[in-house]
Amino acid sequence: MTDEIVVIEGDGIGREVVPAAVDVLESLDVDFEFVAAEAGDATRDATGEALPDETYDLVADADATLFGAAGETAADVILPLREAVDSFVNVRPAKAFPSVDALRPETDVVFLRENTEGVYSGHEDRLSEGLSTLTRVVTSSASRELAEYACDFVEEGRGPAGNPDEGFTIAHKANVMRETDGRFRDEVAAVADERGVDADEELMDAFATKLPLDPGQYGVVVCPNLAGDVLSDLAAGLVGGLGLLPSANVGHDNGLFEPVHGTAPDIAGEGVANPTAAVLSAAMLLEYLGHVDEGQRVRDAVEGVLSDGPRTGDLGGSATTDEVTAAIVDRL
Repeated sequence: MTDEIVVIEGDGIGREVVPAAVDVLESLDVDFEFVAAEAGDATRDATGEALPDETYDLVADADATLFGAAGETAADVILPLREAVDSFVNVRPAKAFPSVDALRPETDVVFLRENTEGVYSGHEDRLSEGLSTLTRVVTSSASRELAEYACDFVEEGRGPAGNPDEGFTIAHKANVMRETDGRFRDEVAAVADERGVDADEELMDAFATKLPLDPGQYGVVVCPNLAGDVLSDLAAGLVGGLGLLPSANVGHDNGLFEPVHGTAPDIAGEGVANPTAAVLSAAMLLEYLGHVDEGQRVRDAVEGVLSDGPRTGDLGGSATTDEVTAAIVDRL
């Protein structure tokens, strides 16, 4: 059976690292059909729309999508794309590789971020010249769906420790946002209790202090939308930078896979961008589509190249994007 993969390079280094990830996927003995689509700043400048209807429809109908990055139009692109795949959770692993100079080499955390609501729901208003408002949306249904996924995640041993007894941590700010984060915390905790999964909790600001001091105390972290966005970026600083962090926007029958980093305009077009995050996102895509062994092969190849080189400049090397990609493909 052929899996249809929509490929959206986007802007900046997305046009360099996404082709690298496609090269890796094409080197495997997996039957993929790649369909190119456009979105982002350059697409807006050319067509007037950052996300054309054609691209949205392609993503909605595909088996999965590999996306790079968008610049100023990011909110106009990524939020609708997540809607197109009916994504309810954003999976963001932050793992320090043994061969990479990391601030906290013991870091191995997976963030499971609610992906549909919170302050990213889009309910903003300018009421007057001096007053703007933002409505935060938290529902019991979305919170419970995320919690069910988190319970499955740890019970299946997909967390960093590979041990379902570890459970997960709920990061929230219910002491201040009592109605919204209070609802999120209560619903997630209730599902964990129903499923018999251990779940502790941490105020998100305390978590932001404790994670850099002792990341080994955390494994799987379940967060509201904005908290998951910010805290996973904080974790990136502990493992060697955003160039190493992949992510998956998971829906029930579709998925969108993207590196956590942005367009990196300071190096875009120079051919020196680190493709690791995009390639690891492709590994997550493989696993999502049931090609678990191939996904692990890609991870192993990436770790081997990170260990032995070549490396891009952000990791202390001088290799180009193409050279790193070729090394990964050679190992495969």
